[in-house]
Amino acid sequence: MPTTGLEKWHGFIRSQDPAALQDLLHPDVVFESPVVHTPQRGRDIAFKYLTTATKVLGGPGFRYVGEWTSDHGAVLEFTNDIDGITINGVDIITFDADNRITHFKVMVRPLKAINLLHRLMGEQLAKL
Repeated sequence: MPTTGLEKWHGFIRSQDPAALQDLLHPDVVFESPVVHTPQRGRDIAFKYLTTATKVLGGPGFRYVGEWTSDHGAVLEFTNDIDGITINGVDIITFDADNRITHFKVMVRPLKAINLLHRLMGEQLAKL
């Protein structure tokens, strides 16, 4: 049974269980997208972005290739190939004392990857 926030996050990535993500997010979580200028505040909007991102970025090619941790967070480097474009990025995650995510920032490179994710995320979010 996962005990730390990071273990719970990895469990969510494996299971894609929306209930697990809902439980993991602090009610006042802040989500920062690589393409949206302002931070998004609150569990509902963060949940929407993160579940959509797992649909867009997830799949057999997605993998974390690096992990750096601190007492209250982690930086997880990821990669995937979508439509012939290699996406490389990091998830910067902060956890509270109850192992819930309080801050989640995504950074992506190169520019082609950001543009692709912007289009694909927009398409998925428009369906909600």
